[in-house]
Amino acid sequence: MTSTEQRKALQNQIWKIANDVRGSVDGWDFKQYVLGTLFYRFISENFVEYITGGDENVDYGAMDDNDGILADIKDDAIKTKGYFIYPSQLFSTVAKCANKNESFIRINYR
Repeated sequence: MTSTEQRKALQNQIWKIANDVRGSVDGWDFKQYVLGTLFYRFISENFVEYITGGDENVDYGAMDDNDGILADIKDDAIKTKGYFIYPSQLFSTVAKCANKNESFIRINYR
């Protein structure tokens, strides 16, 4: 199988999986949802990297939203990055708690 045939087979398989996952949702809506989610993940990870400076000993996601130091972090982040994300609103935190949050819609897979 040539690399072109392999790429085509892979694209077909990915498309099939995407169709199974999205169900009856329109392809454009699904793409908007996925791209939005990927962007949210990107800015969350980028923000954590900015706050921690790459120091693995700092766990920004574990901080409490009411921690006093967040006021200083928030002011600096908004001036420097143009946005601020509370620890509870990080992609990793939301993803970790998604199965425990009753307000999320439950999806039953076959």
